[in-house]
Amino acid sequence: MAKLYFYYSAMNAGKSTTLLQSSFNYEERGMQTMLFTAAIDDRYDVGTISSRLGIKKEATLFEKGKNLREIVEKEHKKRNLSCVLIDESQFLTKEHVFQLASVVDDLSIPVLCYGLRTDFQANLFEGSKWLLAISDEIHELKTICPSGKKATMNLRIDEHGNAVKVGASIEIGGNDRYIALSRKEFMERLRAAEK
Repeated sequence: MAKLYFYYSAMNAGKSTTLLQSSFNYEERGMQTMLFTAAIDDRYDVGTISSRLGIKKEATLFEKGKNLREIVEKEHKKRNLSCVLIDESQFLTKEHVFQLASVVDDLSIPVLCYGLRTDFQANLFEGSKWLLAISDEIHELKTICPSGKKATMNLRIDEHGNAVKVGASIEIGGNDRYIALSRKEFMERLRAAEK
């Protein structure tokens, strides 16, 4: 039975690596996969899912206004898709999430979404909010805070490593702009930024 899965974590937990491994597992067994990534994420090669481990694979771009159900259905007619995998799923819209649910429910194709749960202000991203609301299965991928505790939060930092408390919810960046921290460390860094 096909399901809608949401794998979430703080930054640097290996979400893209896990996605690419899942796709490889399907393909190794002769099954077809379709990969998507956010058009907004231009940190690496646009249209590519890249892991910090150095592995990468081409992907179809998604952005607001695109109908993912139609794109998947069209591709499924060309080749029998066994799985759809979405990287940077926090950038999905509510409409995208419901379109992906219809891929699962109507086309019987599993959809695996990988993304952040919250932004640097601890607010849910739109895609994450709706994936948490309607996914069949939700899994946390874990990573470690510099303190050794489990990291659950994403702290935005400036060029000096100081916490940033205000700004747009979405600002693309990697280790130069964000640190994955435990909630306790996150709150301490925010309080320190107030002084």
